[in-house]
Amino acid sequence: MGREEQSCNAKYSGIGGQAVMEGVMMRNKEDYAVAVRKPDGEMAVVKGVYKGIIPSEAVKNIPILRGIAGFVDSLVLGMKALNISADFFAEEEKEGKKNKKDEGSDGVKVVTDKEHESSLGIMTVIIMIISIFLALGLFMIIPYYLSLIFSKWIASPHLLALIEGVIRLVIFVIYIKCISMMEDIKRVFRYHGAEHKCINCLESGNPLTLENVREASREHRRCGTSFLLYVMVVSIIFFSLIDTPNRLMRTALRIILIPLIAGVAYEFIRLAGRSNNPVVRSLSAPGLMMQKLTTAEPDDDMIRVGIASVDAVFDWKKYLKDNFGNEL
Repeated sequence: MGREEQSCNAKYSGIGGQAVMEGVMMRNKEDYAVAVRKPDGEMAVVKGVYKGIIPSEAVKNIPILRGIAGFVDSLVLGMKALNISADFFAEEEKEGKKNKKDEGSDGVKVVTDKEHESSLGIMTVIIMIISIFLALGLFMIIPYYLSLIFSKWIASPHLLALIEGVIRLVIFVIYIKCISMMEDIKRVFRYHGAEHKCINCLESGNPLTLENVREASREHRRCGTSFLLYVMVVSIIFFSLIDTPNRLMRTALRIILIPLIAGVAYEFIRLAGRSNNPVVRSLSAPGLMMQKLTTAEPDDDMIRVGIASVDAVFDWKKYLKDNFGNEL
């Protein structure tokens, strides 16, 4: 498999994840694992179970609604994973603090989330809420009011919505470019690349080895970056349909419609991750291009962290046997 994108014969695995501070979180159904490279160079893995805000299986079969639930779940679990990774660095500053650990078969230290004693504390929840409000202001409210500058010359709400969408995209790209100048974020983007490479390696039918992952693509069609891009695209359509002269109401509707927009965008990302249809692949291309801003090539140690995270939640040998006939 080449580096440009996963193979046309890729098989959906169901695993996904995100990069965290010096590590990778992987999720397979209700199981998740956060693998982290600690300051002393040692690797640790925290395993846990997250059933979601709406654990009912029935909800997961309802289009749009499952996307809304998944969007909220990704925020909650994402913050929890970031909190877990940050804990390992805080521990270095506390002498004598030890967690009960078991040795994994590969020598990696493994603990459960209960043993790690990490949770979404009140400060973490407050930070998450503040971050959401800042994101709403930066990516939803500011683009809308900047687009009103053009209302002096443009009367069409559809064209204004398109201009607003372009402004939103420009702000997003500038934001990514700015944060990518930070050394910590550069490393997060490299772990993001490791996460994608591990998943692409498996979904292309290759055993999860350092050599195979190293050669895999760092772009993936189910990435959160692609999801955000399609949220922006879908929002253009929805916002162009808002027909009210009241600016405050139009502002409020932009916020109220976000869950619905996220649900629609999720359905496309879900389809993109499961289909090798040429049309779907073509529509996925802009998202893959955007990922070049949020992923970077990982080093071998980062790849090993990604592999450890997958190993903790996914029986990839059985997956390769069932989907590709690979006997390992």
